[in-house]
Amino acid sequence: MSTVDVIIPTYKPDCSLFSLIDDLEKQSLRPEKIIIMNTEKKYWDELVENNHENPLEKYDNIIVKHVTKQEFDHGETRNQGVALSDTDFFLMMTQDAFPKDRMLIANLAKALDRDVAAAYARQYPKSDCNLAERYSRKFNYPNETMKKSQADVERLGIKTYFCSNVCAMYRRDVYNVIGGFTHKTIFNEDMVYAGNACQRGYSIMYVPEAGVIHSHNYSCMQQFHRNFDLGVSQTDHPEIFGGIKSESEGKKMVKQTISHFRHIGKSYKIPHYVVMCGFRLMGYKLGRNYKKLPKGLCKAFSLNKEYWA
Repeated sequence: MSTVDVIIPTYKPDCSLFSLIDDLEKQSLRPEKIIIMNTEKKYWDELVENNHENPLEKYDNIIVKHVTKQEFDHGETRNQGVALSDTDFFLMMTQDAFPKDRMLIANLAKALDRDVAAAYARQYPKSDCNLAERYSRKFNYPNETMKKSQADVERLGIKTYFCSNVCAMYRRDVYNVIGGFTHKTIFNEDMVYAGNACQRGYSIMYVPEAGVIHSHNYSCMQQFHRNFDLGVSQTDHPEIFGGIKSESEGKKMVKQTISHFRHIGKSYKIPHYVVMCGFRLMGYKLGRNYKKLPKGLCKAFSLNKEYWA
């Protein structure tokens, strides 16, 4: 039986993190360690002080390491978490994703064959999720298992490299070969890793049997900032994203979402959705061309301000 550690970057965590830890401890395949890479120690101290329940007292397999906001990096902070782990596999999660059932870790571990670098889970919407985001979950996380390799690039385009660290499990031996996550990245460290893995002959596995509950109701400006960072990450990694079809997948989702709104009798939601998509596209295009922009403007457009320091 393979061993698994869980690594969770946190920032300003609330008491729902304790619920997540409880859920992970109850998994059919229990993690050897839960490693929390927390940004800014004061926020962790506030959480512990304001809650009677402290998982450090409840469980004996939790490690908490603190970094400053200036030190945090989407790739390198995760690498530091992996350095504290010594298991065969490790599971990357975010603090706002919750296992759908007790089989999450086991189902992902089962999918990690010798040629599979990473396996990621299906994401289900939260109860308060808006309709557009709810449909995007269906679009990006279908019912069918999918094994993707470099041979699929012509057919799938950028979706070949799709992998989400909201909940994704990795083989340590492949991680060592690849050299870990990119050491400085604004965003998208999971897809950069997946692209590197595919180009080295490994596969990425989508495992719909492994489910987490995770969604956001982003505003237009939040979508703009996120997609700006997405564009920057793709420009920074031409070895992964250069010459690969990207925008066609986005257009396909927009068309299908609009069709879905019409089908369910919610056509009145289309104008706002189109405006939101415009913010996404504008952010992405500016991010792809960030080298032509003043640094101050890049910082203003970005979600990850520290990246530009």
